[in-house]
Amino acid sequence: MKAIDHDRLDNVVLAARKSAEARAAGYRERALKIYPWICGRCAREFTLANVRELTVHHRDHNHDNNPPDGSNWELLCVYCHDNEHQKQIEADRGYTEDGTARRGGATHNPFAALQGLLKDKS
Repeated sequence: MKAIDHDRLDNVVLAARKSAEARAAGYRERALKIYPWICGRCAREFTLANVRELTVHHRDHNHDNNPPDGSNWELLCVYCHDNEHQKQIEADRGYTEDGTARRGGATHNPFAALQGLLKDKS
């Protein structure tokens, strides 16, 4: 088994983090210039003192989709942003917005005729 080169791995992680921070800083700064400093969900207003709590949410959940007009962004407070992503996670897991399990799963039973086939062979 080949030994892990921890220095190389640390450099890769560091480069990835720097790249993500640079990308985020770019669209965050642009979004803060385009949009008023108000949460798009709860309408909380922000000032220079607390603007760090205002985040940029990508409507299509693609952090690489950053059009210059900001059409894929909305400003959300950290709480509403977390809530928005939690709704997405729950939807992916099969829950509706009210927290109940989604109904109407598979109705086909591939083994429905198996019992009859087994009886014929004995």
